[in-house]
Amino acid sequence: LRGAGAAHNQPRVADTVLAMLQGLAAVTDGFAVDQLTHCLQTATRAEAAGADTEMVVASLCHDIGKFVSVPNHPRIAAEILRPYVRDEVVQVIATHQHFQGHHYYHHFGADPNLRDQYRDQPWYALAEQFADDWDQTSFDPDHPTEPLEHFEPLVRQVFARAHAAL
Repeated sequence: LRGAGAAHNQPRVADTVLAMLQGLAAVTDGFAVDQLTHCLQTATRAEAAGADTEMVVASLCHDIGKFVSVPNHPRIAAEILRPYVRDEVVQVIATHQHFQGHHYYHHFGADPNLRDQYRDQPWYALAEQFADDWDQTSFDPDHPTEPLEHFEPLVRQVFARAHAAL
């Protein structure tokens, strides 16, 4: 009976994710665009590059953890996604800050090559593409960007049911 109730209420997960994404419109953290726009641009780029549905939704949600906490936002986003996407996508999102740091960690005295620790992972190339081609380039207020409504059906599809072991 509990399983049936959980399945019946599963759409609530997508509703919550969409609300959290909308909440990112109030977070700028000094960037040229708010974090919702940044996430929308990242997902728009992923979709245009031919990424599959799970990766497009993960691109949209990659910074959703900033709704709660900036320092550990990649892990928060990865854990939200974990039951709904394949493991390589979870790993890309969980480590995306180390990959993106390649572009700016040197400004803070941090090691810009932290991504190198993952070089032997099967998902390394996808994480590199995500960080370098989609995430890092998505702070442009003039970039053509799909609205959240465009991605809502994909969000609802991915969060419709868990496929990973909990």
